[in-house]
Amino acid sequence: MKSILKNTGIILLAFVTIISFTNCKAVQNANNKQKGAVIGATGGAILGAIIGNNVGKGGNGELGAVIGGVVGGTAGVLIGNKMDKQAQKIEEEIPGAEVERVDDGIVVTFDEGSGVYFATNKYDINATSQATLNKLIGVFKEYPDTNILVVGHTDSQGSEEYNMTLSKNRAYAVTNYLSNNGISSGRLTTNWFGETQPMHDNSTGEGRAKNRRVNVAIIPNEKMIEDAKKQAGE
Repeated sequence: MKSILKNTGIILLAFVTIISFTNCKAVQNANNKQKGAVIGATGGAILGAIIGNNVGKGGNGELGAVIGGVVGGTAGVLIGNKMDKQAQKIEEEIPGAEVERVDDGIVVTFDEGSGVYFATNKYDINATSQATLNKLIGVFKEYPDTNILVVGHTDSQGSEEYNMTLSKNRAYAVTNYLSNNGISSGRLTTNWFGETQPMHDNSTGEGRAKNRRVNVAIIPNEKMIEDAKKQAGE
């Protein structure tokens, strides 16, 4: 009976917490899977959010393995609450970034309008980008039980081979900046896809600017998952 009451209390607490975050844009954009006890095992939605419709050529790790599946039951609710809080914090700290809650993770998209951007044919982290990334680093340190995936993209200007290398260099510029400023390299994975994953129309200047992007996916690590399962009594 005590166990039943405990689990019921956790579910009620989680429900109240979710309601309290409905003003967060990232949470408002979340589908019903993030807002309840989920049963599922796919990272397909978050993969689509960070790379588009098709898998590209670049990268140093299997994205599906990095992202993993969706945690179900009460543990999934508890994890969702933590990720909701982190998403809201990112929105507060970096209002120009696009923040989405997808599955059990968070996808942050940086382009020329969001504070992390690169000059044409460049991949160095400029002063404006540093200021934005420093805010993101602060959030990562506040929520240490997550892994971080950095994914680089370009527009279609230039050769495909050149753009693949450019997207790799830009993604690693972000990854290296994070690791050089207090984020454990063990939390970080880097991938790149050149021009192969456009999310916008490359025939327009606005579309190309949005395709010159770096996505950061934030995923619960094993510690967060195990802690949630223990708390839920699962």
